[in-house]
Amino acid sequence: MATQLESALEKAVAFARDSKTLVRIVLSGRRRNMVVPFERIDIRPVLIKDEVVYQIMQNDGRVTTTKNIAQKDFNPMSYLELGYANILVEHTAGSLSIRITKKGEAQVHEDKVAREQNLEHDRKKTRLLDSADPFLIEVGISDANGRVKPTRADKYLQVEEFLRLLVPTLNSAIAAKQIAEPTSSNPLVIADLGCGNAYLTFAVHQYLKSMDIPVHVIGIDIRPESLKRNTEIAKKLGISASIEFKAEAIDQTSITTCDIAIALHACDTATDDAIAWAVNGGAKLLLVAPCCQHDLQTQMSQVPEPWNILTKHGLMKERLGDLMTDSLRAQILKLKGYRTEIIEFIGGEHTPRNIMIRAVLTNAKPTSEDVATYKKMLSDWRIDPALASRISLNE
Repeated sequence: MATQLESALEKAVAFARDSKTLVRIVLSGRRRNMVVPFERIDIRPVLIKDEVVYQIMQNDGRVTTTKNIAQKDFNPMSYLELGYANILVEHTAGSLSIRITKKGEAQVHEDKVAREQNLEHDRKKTRLLDSADPFLIEVGISDANGRVKPTRADKYLQVEEFLRLLVPTLNSAIAAKQIAEPTSSNPLVIADLGCGNAYLTFAVHQYLKSMDIPVHVIGIDIRPESLKRNTEIAKKLGISASIEFKAEAIDQTSITTCDIAIALHACDTATDDAIAWAVNGGAKLLLVAPCCQHDLQTQMSQVPEPWNILTKHGLMKERLGDLMTDSLRAQILKLKGYRTEIIEFIGGEHTPRNIMIRAVLTNAKPTSEDVATYKKMLSDWRIDPALASRISLNE
């Protein structure tokens, strides 16, 4: 009898062989005790000289190499068995996601969200946001002629890539009934925590509205000048009925709950404030891109052996502190019943702060091993994550 992993891989192969419906395959991450040839492999069908072939894009962390393989020579299983821990297969009727755990078990997720196949070779990435959209001009990303300002190009791409992750995650959560279907009388409530100049706040509002998704978006930032500026822009755009702003600290906001909490580069423990507020308020979905993690770095004074080989170097200690901070945030979310992933939401050339924590509330109870691993990490390193003091773990 086939195991769950074998069955999932067979299903992935079937989708991969159907070049008429396959959108793309993404292979990333490394399975325990396995070595993979590339950091990431992307596979998709493309049309070249009236023939559909499979385009294989292989990235080693520095450069991407591309090759094309005829359909008759394409063996999907040879790629799926290379040792990657994360396998994503998207097709025109949905997607299949396989995550292989350290124990070699498969965590399988499917959705039925329709996707569009694009067979163009050397295609240009379709932009989600029209650079001439009035909101982009008003917030200062685009100039008066509707062209993205060179100084704002990275911010424009960060916001757009954030949306690329938000929408399919939202659709999957709605399909799984983790979030109620939004209606005009019961719109989707989204809180942007630490919104600043509200680039993301306005982008989420305008993009979801363009998809006919009823939303009410709230931007929260402690600075009164942000409230004044953003409120004036909303009035100018004529959207004040479905977007509002508050000059409040995240941990003291008058807003008590939302469906989706988002935060783009809330600095240091402001990210912890955002996650804690969302969790304590029962948010169903979190998308958080952290920034400037200093909290644990100041606590890493008694380092367990043999980790001092890393922490004796200031740069490596800083990076290790960043990784530990976000890993513990993800683990705390898991202990609170969220299915959590840490992913890269944009290339490092656009921002060094390109990590995103994506969490969906499933109310799954953590295992005793999950709790024990978390406690041992804190005990060994003698650290106390800022998020832990803001959320009751009921241990």
